[in-house]
Amino acid sequence: MDHGDFSVRGRRVVVVGAARSGVAAALLVAKRGARVTLTEVRGAVDEAPALRSAGVALELGGHQRETLAAADLVVLSPGVPPDQPALEPARRRGAEVIGEIELAWRFVRGRVIAVTGTKGKSTTTTLVGRMLEAAGRDVLVGGNIGVPLSGQVEASTPTTVHVVEVSSFQLETTTTFRPWIAVWLNFADDHLDRHPSVEAYAAAKARIFANQTADDWAVVNADDPVVVARCGGIAARRVSFALSGRLADGFVVDGAWIARRTPAGADRLVPVEAVELTGRHMLGNVLAASAAATLAGCAPEAMTRALRGFRGLAHVMEPAGSIGGVRFVNDSKATNVEAARRSVESFEAGVVAIVGGRFKGGDLRLLREPLAARGRAVVAIGEAAPLVRRALDGVVPVVEAASMREAVERGYEAAAPDGVVVLAPACASFDWFRDYAERGEVFKAEVAKLKRLAEHRDTGTPR
Repeated sequence: MDHGDFSVRGRRVVVVGAARSGVAAALLVAKRGARVTLTEVRGAVDEAPALRSAGVALELGGHQRETLAAADLVVLSPGVPPDQPALEPARRRGAEVIGEIELAWRFVRGRVIAVTGTKGKSTTTTLVGRMLEAAGRDVLVGGNIGVPLSGQVEASTPTTVHVVEVSSFQLETTTTFRPWIAVWLNFADDHLDRHPSVEAYAAAKARIFANQTADDWAVVNADDPVVVARCGGIAARRVSFALSGRLADGFVVDGAWIARRTPAGADRLVPVEAVELTGRHMLGNVLAASAAATLAGCAPEAMTRALRGFRGLAHVMEPAGSIGGVRFVNDSKATNVEAARRSVESFEAGVVAIVGGRFKGGDLRLLREPLAARGRAVVAIGEAAPLVRRALDGVVPVVEAASMREAVERGYEAAAPDGVVVLAPACASFDWFRDYAERGEVFKAEVAKLKRLAEHRDTGTPR
């Protein structure tokens, strides 16, 4: 289904930001006949040859106000704030300013399942995709992870289901985006370095439901009061899930089963033993994925097949090895306080948490209670190390580390002989690393080095 008669043929389109989404958007509108300029603050982009061969003009080293002012349509990459003054001349001329996810929506022919939330988006999106694939559906997975929605347009057919992770940055620039099934997992303070307030962040998330109709579905976390409050008055048919189990109608963990309760009883869907993910909070993601997949027509048998053997994503509660009796877990994608809290709560005792990076806002003191109950120490890293110390000192010992190598070593010392060291930063990675993935890879590499050193000490053999 094309969503309207939107066309860019012959129009001057300026795409702002040359990350994955921006590149995909520029190639999409160039193929659809637009006169395209891609503007980027960096002095070079790896995709420059492919973009130029597609007819995209590149403007590198900064955004030129004259270029933006002359645009008929401006498409923003997710990392570009929509309120920057350089966009005002284009708006005054009547140019539409939208985001990449909104642009792609206007061209895709299939249905969209969209997943948002402060924590768990990537895991849930991946799980829904796996469940639909196991059911034999034509499915494409991406959005804020993997292939941008703009990069899926050419493969989109009327039978395609696009399962996309959508962030608050993507949602705040939507105007007509209308998912068939919209999932809101949870809400906690995050991205307050970008959004002007918690209210603005919540409003951006709630846009996932804004254009839905009574033909669509809204999957909501009944345990989250912000999500519930923001769902009041939406037009879509509402389906709830609750890890607490306090639901008479919705998706819950019922004994040994993930089940859908209705007034008529409980339909068993997936045995809990098929879930191989670390951390109880991951069951909430499975509940949400099961709800979305069920609404999309996926049979319980296919959902169970999709779960078996799925141990999660890289950098999301990812086992990173053991040294003696000490385990290491890489949760580098826990870039906000709520995500870090859930990381710590995934273990019963002996937790040494590596916390810090570039602070994005929120209240680090929310980690005090779970650390008091199960923590052994905290290793503070990066720009936020002083904030981490002030927030958590006195609950457990807090030590600082000047590198990831030192953080792993100090973590191991504090966790020995039988604890767990979890990289749960509660912060962005941009002080020391390119992104959370690089941070996680460096963490795993340092664990491997420490393990080789420990084995060398034990055996006396060369490293």
